[in-house]
Amino acid sequence: MFRRNLLIGALVLGVFSAGAGLAQDQQQDEKQKAELRARADEALHKLFKQVKGSQDLYDKAAGYAVISVTKAGFFVSGSGGSGVAVDKATKQTTYMKMGAASAGFTFGATKFDMVFLFQTTDRLNQFVSGGWDSTAAAKATAGHDSASVASGFFDGQIVYTLSNKGLMASADVSGTKFWADEDLNGKETEKFGVDNE
Repeated sequence: MFRRNLLIGALVLGVFSAGAGLAQDQQQDEKQKAELRARADEALHKLFKQVKGSQDLYDKAAGYAVISVTKAGFFVSGSGGSGVAVDKATKQTTYMKMGAASAGFTFGATKFDMVFLFQTTDRLNQFVSGGWDSTAAAKATAGHDSASVASGFFDGQIVYTLSNKGLMASADVSGTKFWADEDLNGKETEKFGVDNE
């Protein structure tokens, strides 16, 4: 009898522990999602304030993505980041990850935000599904010498790179991979939008 009660007690404790662990994981996921949405909102508003014409392009865009990136290394560098991609019409949010590796002398770490504006839903969906062409996007990358004064999209998109100091020179996005974050993208559709009024 004592063993049976002990076994039942252990099972109940195990169920409660697993439930508590699952609830804690869900809370951490929700906190991470909220942080990514807040970071995206902050980056967009910084872009609108600092880069002339970016607000107009955002208004014309079918969707956008904001990825917060950390680039670090010693001799061989690597970049990693996470963020959101949003369909403006439906407000559907997909949580994204990115990664890139490159050779060359690098020392220390740099943090910046990449803001993508997509002219069409098809272009946005290509990005979300991992079919994004980084070579074509390199030509659409805004910087001091190029699209910082752009009045239109290139091949259906434009990419801005923002540091704490403002718009950065055109970043090298070749070899960069973006993919949907399986851990954060549940079955439920997230709703998120930027209020520009």
